[in-house]
Amino acid sequence: MSAIFPVLPGLKWDSKKTPEFSTGVQTAASGKENTCAYWSYPRWQFELSYELLRSGALAELQTLVGFWLQRQGRFDSFLYTDPSDCSVAGQQLGVGDGVTTKFQLVRTLGGFVEPMKNINGAPVVYLAGVVQGSGWSVDSGGIITFIAAPGSGVAITSDFSYYFRCNFLQDTSEFSQFMYQLWELKKLQFKSKK
Repeated sequence: MSAIFPVLPGLKWDSKKTPEFSTGVQTAASGKENTCAYWSYPRWQFELSYELLRSGALAELQTLVGFWLQRQGRFDSFLYTDPSDCSVAGQQLGVGDGVTTKFQLVRTLGGFVEPMKNINGAPVVYLAGVVQGSGWSVDSGGIITFIAAPGSGVAITSDFSYYFRCNFLQDTSEFSQFMYQLWELKKLQFKSKK
């Protein structure tokens, strides 16, 4: 099991979340451009800022510094729960055809469908709106596999929570002490992995 980013008080509200794609652009002598999308799905960049990390008995500073040190900066990945984007309910996964047994867990953002691979806990799976307590399994890549293929026209939906697998963007981090046993971290950046 991968390490999970700690939830600590002192997190400022001005957190940032940025989707990123990779596109190749080739410009002809005439000025016409051809583009090529290298990625089908975005990588998400997060930027957090902590205005208060207490050291001493509460050990918030030690918790965050220790977590960062254990990752060795950019080296090791971790799981992050984005408080505003960590679960879906009634998510459409597909429609049965009587043959297909595997369905990827996904989430939809304004019509854009993105696969979710780092599932937090066990999903709840529905066939035609009825909870399925058994007859299926989920693997580490977020793929639901049914023992028997759902019938033709049967809607497959799910409720589930998820993490973003991330790496820190820097190999350094600057914690600043502004009073006795009170610290801040102005910028902590990390990016999701494919």
